[in-house]
Amino acid sequence: MKYALSPEFFAKLKGLDVRVRSKFKEQILVFTKDHNHPSLNSHSLREPYLGFHSINVTNDYRAIYQEKMIANESIAYFIDIGTHPELYGTPGKKPA
Repeated sequence: MKYALSPEFFAKLKGLDVRVRSKFKEQILVFTKDHNHPSLNSHSLREPYLGFHSINVTNDYRAIYQEKMIANESIAYFIDIGTHPELYGTPGKKPA
């Protein structure tokens, strides 16, 4: 599957530790070959990210994307990256 990064995603990725950036590059290569590969733990999300999906980047970091159809081709558009608490907040609370 092809992918694209939102400007916000790219800016946030640039600010992360080099090890996280490196692992994202590894995982995105796996993603482009098989977006359902077990190492990605790809899954659909619930509110407040209904309609989006998440993949594991590291044990702590997740990347959120939405599948979009562009010119009759499915593209994964990545919108956010962060730790589980940064993205989803604490149980029962919406993220900031």
